[in-house]
Amino acid sequence: MQLSLGPILFYWTREHYADFYRDAADWPVEIVYLGETVCSRRRDMKLDDWLGIGRELTQSGKQVVLSSQTLIESEADLRGLRKLCANGEFVVEANDQSALQLLIEAKLPFIAGASLNLYNPAAISVLAKAGMQRWNAPVEMPRDDLATLLDECAREGLDQPCEVFAYGHLPLAWSARCFTARRHQYPKDRCQFVCQHYPEGLALRSQEAEGVFTLNGIQTMSGACQDLRREIPDMQSMGVGVARLSPRAANMAEVVHAFDQARRGELPLADPLALVEAEICDGYWHGRPGMDNSHATIS
Repeated sequence: MQLSLGPILFYWTREHYADFYRDAADWPVEIVYLGETVCSRRRDMKLDDWLGIGRELTQSGKQVVLSSQTLIESEADLRGLRKLCANGEFVVEANDQSALQLLIEAKLPFIAGASLNLYNPAAISVLAKAGMQRWNAPVEMPRDDLATLLDECAREGLDQPCEVFAYGHLPLAWSARCFTARRHQYPKDRCQFVCQHYPEGLALRSQEAEGVFTLNGIQTMSGACQDLRREIPDMQSMGVGVARLSPRAANMAEVVHAFDQARRGELPLADPLALVEAEICDGYWHGRPGMDNSHATIS
């Protein structure tokens, strides 16, 4: 099984991006996704900047993929998407139908992102014939459903690897509205880029002070981080090819090394207290509400 480092979903400074990927070059991950997938107003990093980081990571032995924006809202977004798809160096992860159409028309290979919602062998077969090299399972797909889907794909000779979102705040929904700007009473087009003040998103809690969601600009994410490191041996036996780790602002090196240990069969004993403090969830994987945590202590 390979490990991938997903695109950074939050809005960081240029210096933070540079430092993060400088460190990531030495981490035990085989695949690194780059690019802005959430909001086109986050303009600190241009395509040339991502390409430069990609070249450096390639020299470190990483397979680099450029991720497309998930919600396309304007002609300017489309112009940026066309440039991304025609970058001429790196494979693109298609996160919406616009990217998918551009890549297929250009006869370019691509990765299918989780937001394309591939739930059956028929859809996977269509995209495989169009140039898809790897596909991401929808983040809410339970383990048993994915196992069935992988078995069906194997019977039909579809050998494109499946990638599973194994760690991080789950991306759940995108909106034309910016919830982080609204929290600060700014209109979306004059947002003051306040989401950059929240390098791991803005926690949204219930009246009972329970973490429900994480607001990240126009993106709504899970309140807790999905952590499937203890499911890695099962994923390997199912035939999952890649486990995706979504970057966080701090302690990401420890997360990567923990998953690297897990895929090598060196998983440490569970520590319920550490899991609770980390606000972990894995409910979707087990066919339950997404915010559930199967490792939490039950009183």
